[in-house]
Amino acid sequence: MLTIIVVILTLLIILIGALLIMSPGKTKPLLDKNGDLVAGSISEKTHVSINGVEQGMFIRSKNPANPVLLFLHGGPGMPEHFLNDRYPTGLEEHFSVCWWERRGSGLSYTHDIPPETMTVEQTISDTVEVANYLRDRFGKDKVYLMAHSGGTFFGIQAAARRPDLFHAYIALSQMANQLRSEILAYEFMLKKYRENGDGRMVRRLEKVPVTGTVPLPAAYMALRDEAMHGLGIGTTRDMRSVVRGIFFPIWFDREYTLGEKVNIWRGKAFSSRMLWDEMVATDLTMMVTKLSLPTYFISGRFDYTVSISEARSYFNKIMAPIKGFYTFEDSAHSPMFEEPDRMMKIMLEDVMHHTIALADQV
Repeated sequence: MLTIIVVILTLLIILIGALLIMSPGKTKPLLDKNGDLVAGSISEKTHVSINGVEQGMFIRSKNPANPVLLFLHGGPGMPEHFLNDRYPTGLEEHFSVCWWERRGSGLSYTHDIPPETMTVEQTISDTVEVANYLRDRFGKDKVYLMAHSGGTFFGIQAAARRPDLFHAYIALSQMANQLRSEILAYEFMLKKYRENGDGRMVRRLEKVPVTGTVPLPAAYMALRDEAMHGLGIGTTRDMRSVVRGIFFPIWFDREYTLGEKVNIWRGKAFSSRMLWDEMVATDLTMMVTKLSLPTYFISGRFDYTVSISEARSYFNKIMAPIKGFYTFEDSAHSPMFEEPDRMMKIMLEDVMHHTIALADQV
Protein backbone atom coordinates (compact mmCIF):
# COMPACT_ATOMS: atom_id res chain seq x y z
CA MET A 1 0.00 0.00 0.00
CA LEU A 2 2.83 2.39 0.90
CA THR A 3 4.49 1.69 -2.44
CA ILE A 4 1.29 2.54 -4.30
CA ILE A 5 0.92 5.82 -2.39
CA VAL A 6 4.54 6.76 -3.17
CA VAL A 7 4.02 6.00 -6.86
CA ILE A 8 0.82 8.09 -7.00
CA LEU A 9 2.47 11.02 -5.20
CA THR A 10 5.47 10.83 -7.53
CA LEU A 11 3.23 10.88 -10.59
CA LEU A 12 1.31 13.84 -9.21
CA ILE A 13 4.54 15.75 -8.59
CA ILE A 14 5.71 15.00 -12.13
CA LEU A 15 2.35 16.07 -13.56
CA ILE A 16 2.30 19.33 -11.62
CA GLY A 17 5.90 20.01 -12.59
CA ALA A 18 5.10 19.44 -16.25
CA LEU A 19 2.08 21.73 -16.05
CA LEU A 20 4.19 24.44 -14.42
CA ILE A 21 6.75 24.18 -17.20
CA MET A 22 3.97 24.49 -19.76
CA SER A 23 2.47 27.50 -17.97
CA PRO A 24 4.89 30.45 -18.06
CA GLY A 25 1.96 32.83 -18.50
CA LYS A 26 3.78 35.04 -21.02
CA THR A 27 2.07 36.34 -24.13
CA LYS A 28 3.48 35.46 -27.53
CA PRO A 29 4.89 38.41 -29.49
CA LEU A 30 3.38 39.31 -32.85
CA LEU A 31 5.79 38.45 -35.64
CA ASP A 32 5.97 39.30 -39.32
CA LYS A 33 6.28 36.74 -42.12
CA ASN A 34 10.03 36.60 -41.56
CA GLY A 35 9.64 35.77 -37.88
CA ASP A 36 10.71 39.22 -36.68
CA LEU A 37 8.89 41.23 -34.04
CA VAL A 38 6.41 43.67 -35.57
CA ALA A 39 7.58 47.12 -34.55
CA GLY A 40 5.07 48.95 -32.37
CA SER A 41 2.81 45.90 -32.02
CA ILE A 42 0.96 45.03 -28.82
CA SER A 43 0.69 41.56 -27.31
CA GLU A 44 -0.11 41.81 -23.64
CA LYS A 45 -2.04 40.30 -20.79
CA THR A 46 -3.28 42.94 -18.41
CA HIS A 47 -5.72 43.61 -15.60
CA VAL A 48 -7.86 46.74 -15.45
CA SER A 49 -10.21 48.01 -12.76
CA ILE A 50 -13.69 47.75 -14.22
CA ASN A 51 -16.49 48.98 -11.97
CA GLY A 52 -14.27 48.43 -8.95
CA VAL A 53 -13.15 44.87 -9.82
CA GLU A 54 -9.82 43.91 -11.40
CA GLN A 55 -10.61 42.18 -14.69
CA GLY A 56 -8.20 40.51 -17.06
CA MET A 57 -7.82 40.69 -20.81
CA PHE A 58 -5.45 39.93 -23.66
CA ILE A 59 -4.84 42.77 -26.11
CA ARG A 60 -3.26 42.01 -29.47
CA SER A 61 -2.59 44.41 -32.33
CA LYS A 62 -0.01 44.68 -35.08
CA ASN A 63 -0.80 48.37 -35.33
CA PRO A 64 -2.36 50.27 -32.38
CA ALA A 65 -3.71 52.86 -34.84
CA ASN A 66 -6.09 50.24 -36.27
CA PRO A 67 -9.77 50.16 -35.30
CA VAL A 68 -10.47 48.60 -31.91
CA LEU A 69 -12.51 45.43 -31.52
CA LEU A 70 -13.93 44.25 -28.18
CA PHE A 71 -14.63 40.50 -28.13
CA LEU A 72 -17.17 39.02 -25.69
CA HIS A 73 -16.55 35.33 -25.13
CA GLY A 74 -19.19 32.67 -24.68
CA GLY A 75 -20.01 30.52 -21.75
CA PRO A 76 -21.41 32.32 -19.71
CA GLY A 77 -17.89 31.85 -18.32
CA MET A 78 -15.69 30.27 -21.02
CA PRO A 79 -12.81 32.44 -22.33
CA GLU A 80 -11.85 31.78 -25.94
CA HIS A 81 -8.45 33.37 -26.41
CA PHE A 82 -6.84 29.92 -26.30
CA LEU A 83 -8.78 28.86 -29.42
CA ASN A 84 -6.95 31.51 -31.44
CA ASP A 85 -3.87 29.23 -31.41
CA ARG A 86 -5.56 26.26 -33.07
CA TYR A 87 -7.95 28.36 -35.16
CA PRO A 88 -6.12 31.65 -35.94
CA THR A 89 -8.56 34.43 -36.75
CA GLY A 90 -6.02 36.96 -38.02
CA LEU A 91 -8.05 39.75 -36.45
CA GLU A 92 -4.96 41.37 -34.94
CA GLU A 93 -3.76 42.11 -38.50
CA HIS A 94 -6.48 44.72 -39.00
CA PHE A 95 -7.82 45.47 -35.51
CA SER A 96 -6.58 46.11 -32.00
CA VAL A 97 -8.38 43.14 -30.42
CA CYS A 98 -9.36 42.98 -26.76
CA TRP A 99 -10.07 39.43 -25.59
CA TRP A 100 -11.74 40.46 -22.33
CA GLU A 101 -12.43 37.71 -19.79
CA ARG A 102 -15.58 38.79 -18.01
CA ARG A 103 -16.16 39.25 -14.30
CA GLY A 104 -16.01 35.82 -12.67
CA SER A 105 -14.35 34.18 -15.69
CA GLY A 106 -10.76 33.13 -16.42
CA LEU A 107 -8.31 35.95 -15.71
CA SER A 108 -11.12 37.83 -13.97
CA TYR A 109 -12.02 35.05 -11.54
CA THR A 110 -11.13 35.36 -7.86
CA HIS A 111 -12.56 33.44 -4.93
CA ASP A 112 -13.80 36.62 -3.27
CA ILE A 113 -16.01 38.06 -6.03
CA PRO A 114 -19.24 39.11 -4.29
CA PRO A 115 -21.90 36.73 -5.67
CA GLU A 116 -24.44 39.55 -5.65
CA THR A 117 -22.41 41.31 -8.38
CA MET A 118 -22.67 38.33 -10.74
CA THR A 119 -25.75 39.60 -12.52
CA VAL A 120 -26.80 40.32 -16.07
CA GLU A 121 -27.06 44.05 -15.32
CA GLN A 122 -23.55 44.13 -13.87
CA THR A 123 -22.13 42.31 -16.87
CA ILE A 124 -23.76 44.77 -19.27
CA SER A 125 -22.37 47.65 -17.21
CA ASP A 126 -18.91 46.03 -17.25
CA THR A 127 -19.12 45.71 -21.04
CA VAL A 128 -19.80 49.42 -21.36
CA GLU A 129 -16.90 50.25 -19.05
CA VAL A 130 -14.45 48.02 -20.93
CA ALA A 131 -15.52 49.76 -24.15
CA ASN A 132 -14.84 53.13 -22.52
CA TYR A 133 -11.45 51.91 -21.28
CA LEU A 134 -10.52 50.89 -24.83
CA ARG A 135 -11.79 54.17 -26.29
CA ASP A 136 -9.65 56.13 -23.85
CA ARG A 137 -6.59 53.94 -24.21
CA PHE A 138 -6.54 53.95 -28.02
CA GLY A 139 -8.01 57.42 -28.53
CA LYS A 140 -11.07 56.24 -30.45
CA ASP A 141 -14.59 57.63 -30.46
CA LYS A 142 -16.05 54.16 -30.98
CA VAL A 143 -15.05 50.50 -30.99
CA TYR A 144 -16.45 47.44 -32.75
CA LEU A 145 -18.38 45.05 -30.52
CA MET A 146 -18.13 41.37 -31.44
CA ALA A 147 -19.82 38.74 -29.28
CA HIS A 148 -19.96 34.96 -29.49
CA SER A 149 -22.57 32.55 -28.14
CA GLY A 150 -23.24 33.36 -24.48
CA GLY A 151 -21.45 36.67 -25.00
CA THR A 152 -24.22 37.73 -27.38
CA PHE A 153 -26.70 37.64 -24.50
CA PHE A 154 -24.87 40.59 -22.95
CA GLY A 155 -23.51 42.11 -26.15
CA ILE A 156 -26.83 42.78 -27.82
CA GLN A 157 -28.15 44.45 -24.67
CA ALA A 158 -25.05 46.63 -24.35
CA ALA A 159 -25.31 47.58 -28.03
CA ALA A 160 -28.98 48.49 -27.59
CA ARG A 161 -28.31 50.69 -24.58
CA ARG A 162 -25.12 52.42 -25.75
CA PRO A 163 -25.01 52.47 -29.56
CA ASP A 164 -22.96 55.65 -29.32
CA LEU A 165 -19.96 53.59 -28.16
CA PHE A 166 -19.89 51.13 -31.06
CA HIS A 167 -19.31 51.29 -34.81
CA ALA A 168 -21.26 48.05 -35.25
CA TYR A 169 -22.50 44.98 -33.42
CA ILE A 170 -21.24 41.65 -34.79
CA ALA A 171 -23.00 38.60 -33.35
CA LEU A 172 -21.54 35.14 -33.80
CA SER A 173 -24.19 32.54 -32.96
CA GLN A 174 -26.63 35.05 -31.53
CA MET A 175 -28.75 33.82 -28.64
CA ALA A 176 -32.48 34.48 -28.99
CA ASN A 177 -34.71 32.14 -27.01
CA GLN A 178 -32.18 29.70 -25.59
CA LEU A 179 -34.75 27.45 -23.98
CA ARG A 180 -36.31 26.89 -27.37
CA SER A 181 -32.81 26.34 -28.81
CA GLU A 182 -32.07 23.64 -26.23
CA ILE A 183 -35.33 21.84 -27.02
CA LEU A 184 -34.53 21.93 -30.76
CA ALA A 185 -31.02 20.61 -30.10
CA TYR A 186 -32.30 17.79 -27.92
CA GLU A 187 -34.88 16.73 -30.50
CA PHE A 188 -32.29 16.85 -33.29
CA MET A 189 -29.73 14.83 -31.35
CA LEU A 190 -32.23 12.16 -30.38
CA LYS A 191 -33.37 11.82 -34.00
CA LYS A 192 -29.83 11.80 -35.38
CA TYR A 193 -28.46 9.23 -32.93
CA ARG A 194 -31.43 6.99 -33.70
CA GLU A 195 -30.70 7.28 -37.41
CA ASN A 196 -27.02 6.48 -36.72
CA GLY A 197 -27.98 3.36 -34.78
CA ASP A 198 -26.25 4.59 -31.60
CA GLY A 199 -28.57 2.90 -29.13
CA ARG A 200 -26.43 3.71 -26.11
CA MET A 201 -26.54 7.47 -26.72
CA VAL A 202 -30.25 7.30 -27.52
CA ARG A 203 -30.92 5.63 -24.18
CA ARG A 204 -28.79 8.19 -22.35
CA LEU A 205 -30.66 11.07 -23.98
CA GLU A 206 -34.05 9.52 -23.38
CA LYS A 207 -33.30 9.45 -19.66
CA VAL A 208 -32.78 13.25 -19.56
CA PRO A 209 -35.59 14.83 -21.62
CA VAL A 210 -35.48 18.58 -22.17
CA THR A 211 -38.85 20.20 -21.67
CA GLY A 212 -39.97 23.82 -21.47
CA THR A 213 -38.77 24.33 -17.91
CA VAL A 214 -35.75 25.94 -16.30
CA PRO A 215 -33.36 24.87 -14.90
CA LEU A 216 -32.50 22.32 -17.54
CA PRO A 217 -31.99 18.82 -16.10
CA ALA A 218 -28.53 18.57 -14.52
CA ALA A 219 -28.08 15.13 -16.07
CA TYR A 220 -28.79 16.59 -19.51
CA MET A 221 -26.26 19.39 -19.00
CA ALA A 222 -23.66 16.77 -18.03
CA LEU A 223 -24.32 14.93 -21.31
CA ARG A 224 -24.98 17.91 -23.58
CA ASP A 225 -21.45 18.73 -24.75
CA GLU A 226 -20.53 15.10 -25.40
CA ALA A 227 -23.69 14.50 -27.41
CA MET A 228 -23.35 17.71 -29.44
CA HIS A 229 -19.69 17.24 -30.28
CA GLY A 230 -20.28 13.63 -31.21
CA LEU A 231 -22.47 14.89 -34.07
CA GLY A 232 -20.29 17.85 -35.08
CA ILE A 233 -22.81 20.43 -33.88
CA GLY A 234 -20.75 21.69 -30.96
CA THR A 235 -17.89 24.18 -30.70
CA THR A 236 -16.58 23.48 -34.21
CA ARG A 237 -17.60 21.07 -36.95
CA ASP A 238 -14.36 19.11 -36.62
CA MET A 239 -14.21 19.06 -32.80
CA ARG A 240 -15.62 15.69 -31.81
CA SER A 241 -14.40 15.76 -28.21
CA VAL A 242 -14.43 18.62 -25.71
CA VAL A 243 -11.65 16.84 -23.82
CA ARG A 244 -9.32 16.91 -26.82
CA GLY A 245 -10.64 20.16 -28.25
CA ILE A 246 -10.99 22.34 -25.15
CA PHE A 247 -9.84 20.68 -21.92
CA PHE A 248 -6.33 19.69 -23.00
CA PRO A 249 -5.63 22.81 -25.12
CA ILE A 250 -6.34 25.03 -22.12
CA TRP A 251 -3.92 23.09 -19.92
CA PHE A 252 -1.27 23.24 -22.68
CA ASP A 253 -1.72 26.96 -23.39
CA ARG A 254 1.50 28.76 -22.46
CA GLU A 255 -0.01 32.23 -22.12
CA TYR A 256 -1.76 31.34 -18.85
CA THR A 257 -0.06 30.50 -15.58
CA LEU A 258 -1.07 27.28 -13.88
CA GLY A 259 -3.13 29.22 -11.37
CA GLU A 260 -4.90 31.08 -14.19
CA LYS A 261 -5.71 27.78 -15.88
CA VAL A 262 -7.25 26.45 -12.68
CA ASN A 263 -9.27 29.67 -12.46
CA ILE A 264 -10.64 29.16 -15.96
CA TRP A 265 -12.42 26.05 -14.75
CA ARG A 266 -13.37 27.55 -11.39
CA GLY A 267 -14.74 30.60 -13.17
CA LYS A 268 -16.68 28.53 -15.70
CA ALA A 269 -18.47 26.65 -12.93
CA PHE A 270 -19.03 29.82 -10.88
CA SER A 271 -20.34 31.92 -13.78
CA SER A 272 -22.61 29.15 -15.01
CA ARG A 273 -24.07 28.70 -11.55
CA MET A 274 -24.78 32.42 -11.24
CA LEU A 275 -25.99 33.29 -14.76
CA TRP A 276 -26.91 30.32 -16.94
CA ASP A 277 -30.47 29.70 -15.75
CA GLU A 278 -31.44 33.33 -16.32
CA MET A 279 -29.86 33.28 -19.76
CA VAL A 280 -31.82 30.16 -20.72
CA ALA A 281 -35.10 31.49 -19.34
CA THR A 282 -34.86 34.92 -21.02
CA ASP A 283 -36.44 35.49 -24.41
CA LEU A 284 -34.20 38.15 -25.93
CA THR A 285 -36.56 38.59 -28.86
CA MET A 286 -39.00 40.24 -26.45
CA MET A 287 -36.34 42.34 -24.71
CA VAL A 288 -34.25 43.81 -27.53
CA THR A 289 -36.29 44.55 -30.63
CA LYS A 290 -34.34 47.49 -32.04
CA LEU A 291 -30.69 48.40 -32.49
CA SER A 292 -29.57 51.86 -33.58
CA LEU A 293 -26.31 50.75 -35.20
CA PRO A 294 -25.20 48.46 -38.04
CA THR A 295 -25.90 44.88 -37.00
CA TYR A 296 -24.44 41.65 -38.34
CA PHE A 297 -25.60 38.14 -37.39
CA ILE A 298 -23.26 35.28 -38.32
CA SER A 299 -24.20 31.64 -37.77
CA GLY A 300 -22.90 28.21 -38.74
CA ARG A 301 -25.12 25.93 -40.80
CA PHE A 302 -24.56 23.10 -38.31
CA ASP A 303 -24.98 25.10 -35.12
CA TYR A 304 -27.36 23.55 -32.61
CA THR A 305 -25.50 24.84 -29.55
CA VAL A 306 -27.23 28.15 -30.28
CA SER A 307 -29.84 27.39 -32.92
CA ILE A 308 -29.22 29.01 -36.30
CA SER A 309 -32.95 28.88 -37.03
CA GLU A 310 -33.73 30.78 -33.83
CA ALA A 311 -30.98 33.32 -34.61
CA ARG A 312 -32.35 33.85 -38.11
CA SER A 313 -35.89 34.25 -36.82
CA TYR A 314 -34.66 36.86 -34.33
CA PHE A 315 -32.72 38.65 -37.05
CA ASN A 316 -35.85 38.92 -39.19
CA LYS A 317 -37.73 40.59 -36.33
CA ILE A 318 -35.10 43.01 -35.09
CA MET A 319 -34.97 46.55 -36.47
CA ALA A 320 -31.62 48.16 -37.32
CA PRO A 321 -30.48 50.85 -39.77
CA ILE A 322 -28.30 48.28 -41.54
CA LYS A 323 -28.47 44.56 -40.90
CA GLY A 324 -27.08 41.45 -42.56
CA PHE A 325 -27.35 37.73 -41.86
CA TYR A 326 -24.49 35.44 -42.91
CA THR A 327 -24.71 31.65 -43.02
CA PHE A 328 -21.38 29.84 -42.82
CA GLU A 329 -21.96 26.61 -44.69
CA ASP A 330 -19.01 24.66 -43.23
CA SER A 331 -19.32 25.79 -39.61
CA ALA A 332 -21.02 24.69 -36.44
CA HIS A 333 -20.95 26.98 -33.41
CA SER A 334 -17.80 29.07 -34.08
CA PRO A 335 -17.80 30.59 -37.59
CA MET A 336 -14.98 33.00 -36.78
CA PHE A 337 -12.63 30.12 -35.89
CA GLU A 338 -13.92 27.65 -38.49
CA GLU A 339 -13.96 29.87 -41.58
CA PRO A 340 -11.58 32.72 -40.70
CA ASP A 341 -10.93 33.85 -44.28
CA ARG A 342 -14.62 34.43 -44.97
CA MET A 343 -15.01 36.06 -41.57
CA MET A 344 -12.19 38.49 -42.32
CA LYS A 345 -13.63 39.28 -45.76
CA ILE A 346 -16.96 40.18 -44.15
CA MET A 347 -15.26 42.33 -41.53
CA LEU A 348 -13.16 44.25 -44.06
CA GLU A 349 -15.67 44.59 -46.89
CA ASP A 350 -19.04 44.79 -45.12
CA VAL A 351 -18.67 45.62 -41.44
CA MET A 352 -16.02 48.31 -41.80
CA HIS A 353 -17.95 49.96 -44.64
CA HIS A 354 -21.43 49.55 -43.11
CA THR A 355 -22.66 47.51 -46.07
CA ILE A 356 -24.25 44.06 -46.48
CA ALA A 357 -23.01 43.12 -49.95
CA LEU A 358 -21.80 39.69 -48.75
CA ALA A 359 -24.88 38.87 -46.67
CA ASP A 360 -27.32 36.07 -47.43
CA GLN A 361 -29.76 36.94 -50.17
CA VAL A 362 -33.24 36.99 -48.66
